[in-house]
Amino acid sequence: MGRKQQHPNADPLPEPKKKRRVGFSNTDAGVEPNDCIKIYLVSKKEEVGTSDGFCIDPVDLNSFFEEDEKIYGYQGLKITIWVSSISFRAHADITFQGTSDGGKGITDLKSALEKIFGETLLDNKDDFMQSFSTENNFISSVVSHGEKLQTKTSNGHITHVNGNSEATSSDLEVFCLKIDNLAAGHLYSRLVPLVLLLVDGSNPVDVTDPSWELYLLTQKKIYQPENTRHLLLGFAALYRFYHYPDGSRLRLSQILVLPPYQHKGYGSCLVEVLTDVAISENVYDLTVEEPLDYFQHVRTSFDIKRLLAFEPAQEAVKSAVSRLKQGKLSKKAHIPRFLPPPDVVEGVRKTLKINKKQFLQCWEILIYLGLDPIEKHMEDYVTIINKRVKADILGKDSEAAGKQVTEVQSVHDTETSFVMFRSQCGEVGGVQMDEDQTKTQEQQLQQLVDERIKEVKLIAEKVSQKHV
Repeated sequence: MGRKQQHPNADPLPEPKKKRRVGFSNTDAGVEPNDCIKIYLVSKKEEVGTSDGFCIDPVDLNSFFEEDEKIYGYQGLKITIWVSSISFRAHADITFQGTSDGGKGITDLKSALEKIFGETLLDNKDDFMQSFSTENNFISSVVSHGEKLQTKTSNGHITHVNGNSEATSSDLEVFCLKIDNLAAGHLYSRLVPLVLLLVDGSNPVDVTDPSWELYLLTQKKIYQPENTRHLLLGFAALYRFYHYPDGSRLRLSQILVLPPYQHKGYGSCLVEVLTDVAISENVYDLTVEEPLDYFQHVRTSFDIKRLLAFEPAQEAVKSAVSRLKQGKLSKKAHIPRFLPPPDVVEGVRKTLKINKKQFLQCWEILIYLGLDPIEKHMEDYVTIINKRVKADILGKDSEAAGKQVTEVQSVHDTETSFVMFRSQCGEVGGVQMDEDQTKTQEQQLQQLVDERIKEVKLIAEKVSQKHV
C-alpha cells in the first residue's frame, strides 16, 4: 500500500507538544537562632568587630523567634550583636548571602531583635561606637543618685577581672536605689535584655513601683585623681513587702553577675550585702523567688558559714548528730525526723534572717558536716534523707498503710493523670499501684535522693575548704 502524499502547499503538521516538568522548590527548614547569632559583651570600642569581647554563651534565643522558634528566608545568615558594658547599648551586625520565601516567609529580624533589646538597640554603628565615650560615666551618674552601703566582702583578696584588671574588697562598692528613681529605672531598662537572656524565667520588673529596690555591685576605677568611674559587675532586684504590724519582708527576685565576672565570688558578695541589709533593718526575713540551682548553691554555702558560727544552731546540730550515731536506722521500724527544734528555727530567722524553708535545707548539710567520720554513718544519713524526700513527695505519713495512687481518665497527659487518696481506717482499698508504677515511683524517689546527696557533698566540700 502506498503512503499518502502531503500537498506541497498544505500547512505543516503541528509539532507534538512536549510535556512540561513541574518542579517544587524545597520548603525552607529555617535556621536555629542559636546557630547564627553570637552576642558579645564589650568594654571598649576597639573590641567591636573582633573576638576580644566576652562571648555570652550559651544563651537560649529560640523563644524570641517565630512560633516554631526559627528564622526563615535567609541564606548564609550571620548576626553578631555587641552589647556595651559601659552604656549597655547594643548594635547588631547582620550579614547574609540572599533572601527567598521558601514557604515560611522572611523573618523580620529587626522586630525580632527588638523583642530582646528594645530601645537599647542602635541601628547606626557610629552612634553605638560613640556611646563608649559619650556615656563613659553612665554608671557613675546612676550610682550618684543612690545610697552607698558599707561593704566588707571578698575578704580583702584580689580577684582578676577580665584578665587585665584587679578588684580588691576596697574597690567594690554597693549602691541601693529605689527603682522608681529616674536614674535607676533608666539603668534597669537597659539591663532588661541581659535579664531576659541570662535569668531563666524572668520578666522585667515594674520600674514605677516604689516597693522595688535595685542593688548595684560596682568596681571603682580611678584613672586620675579627678576621674573616678564605676564598672557594673552585677545587680539584684528586691521587693519589699509589708509585714504586720510595723515591719517588712525582703524578697530577692532577680540577681545577676555579668558573664565576664562570674565564678569570682561576686555573687556571694551581693548575697552578703543583702543579708547585712536585712539584719541591719531587722526585717522579718529575706526570701528568694524561685532560685536557680547555681544560685541556691551559692546562697546555701553562704548561709552554712553563718550557721556554723551561730551557737544555738550548733547545739541543736550536736544533739541531732548524737541521736543519729546511736544505731542502725535502716533496721528500725520508726525513723525519727531529725528536725531542728522550733525555738532554734525561730532564733535563726530572727537573728540571721534565714527563713524556715532555707534553714531546713542547710540543716541536713550541718548534720552531714557533724558526722565525723562520715563514712561510718553514711548509711544512716542516707536513710534520713530518703525519709525526708518521701515525706515531701508523698506526705508525712508516707510509710503508713492505706495511701493509694490510681490513674484517672483525662483529656490531658495520661501519664500524669492520677489521684492520691487514703482509705478510711488505714485499710488498703481495692485500687492500688501496679508493680510497674511502684517500680517507677521508687526509681524517681531514689533519683531525688541521689541528687540531694550529691548536692550536700558539694556544698560540704566547698564550706570545709574555706575553713581549713
